[in-house]
Amino acid sequence: MTSRNSLRKQIRAQRRALTLHQQETYAQQFADHFAKSYLFRNSDRIAFYMANDGELDPSYLMANAWAMGKKCYLPVLMHLHDKSLLFAPYEPDVAMTYNQFGIPEPAVSARHRIKARNLDLIVMPLVAFDKKGNRIGMGGGYYDRTLGFLNARTQWHKPRLVGIGYSFQEVASINSESWDVPLSYIATEKDFIPIKA
Repeated sequence: MTSRNSLRKQIRAQRRALTLHQQETYAQQFADHFAKSYLFRNSDRIAFYMANDGELDPSYLMANAWAMGKKCYLPVLMHLHDKSLLFAPYEPDVAMTYNQFGIPEPAVSARHRIKARNLDLIVMPLVAFDKKGNRIGMGGGYYDRTLGFLNARTQWHKPRLVGIGYSFQEVASINSESWDVPLSYIATEKDFIPIKA
């Protein structure tokens, strides 16, 4: 078992051990301070995710976004062999379907889905992070494949990428791989951390 897989197993167990009350409290704390950030206030098209496997739930932040008239999106898996994402508009009353991992996705036609480059901000789940903006996800590589174009850019950096998780998901250092796409910011229930280039 690799060190990344060991870390995933350990931190996922910690996440799942949180009580429902703890999860809700941390999600509200995260939303309360992140909603005040310049980054959030100045982003109009924002991608979120549906919390799964004990992840920090961004639904309170989504409620803030809707109240402010922002457009919200959720990731939608493309073909299984492609392992990349498109983003579908999401509103409280939209019909949902489940992908092969059992995660809800908006049931909208392909013509309404957009590419990551058309978003201002992507709020991303993570399993572990360090303060240099390195992230370990669930291991599928969906976000890295989808956002790989950002590694080739030198000036235009939208969408901004915010990895969110609980503060205990921070580790001292993560060795980055060539395909990893670094985060612009980290947000937890305690902190909002801009990543220095």
